[in-house]
Amino acid sequence: MAEHLTKQAFLDKVFDYEKNKEWNFTGELPAVIDFWAPWCGPCRMVGPIIDELSKEYAGKVNFYKVNTDEEQELASVFGIRSIPSLLFIPKDGKPKMSVGALPKEAMKRAVEEELLTATAN
Repeated sequence: MAEHLTKQAFLDKVFDYEKNKEWNFTGELPAVIDFWAPWCGPCRMVGPIIDELSKEYAGKVNFYKVNTDEEQELASVFGIRSIPSLLFIPKDGKPKMSVGALPKEAMKRAVEEELLTATAN
């Protein structure tokens, strides 16, 4: 299951934006963050896919969820305007945002191409 992030958990596990202006990923593994809200229909379709992928990629990629209703500061830091928004974070390099509900195959392709290919080098 994907882990739900609070602001403090985000600062500890992903990026301490209060101390760093430049992106500085602190995670051990590449990550995907699902910015969502309970009232969002497309988010409810993406949620189970995120949970499935978190099992498939266990030990390779961390999957997190941020409830934008509860964590409005995190949503504003990343300029989240519409949800679901998925942030793909490679171990090295800049994260990439994808807006909208992606089907499982498209998400898997993004994980493979954006996160796992980069770490293999």
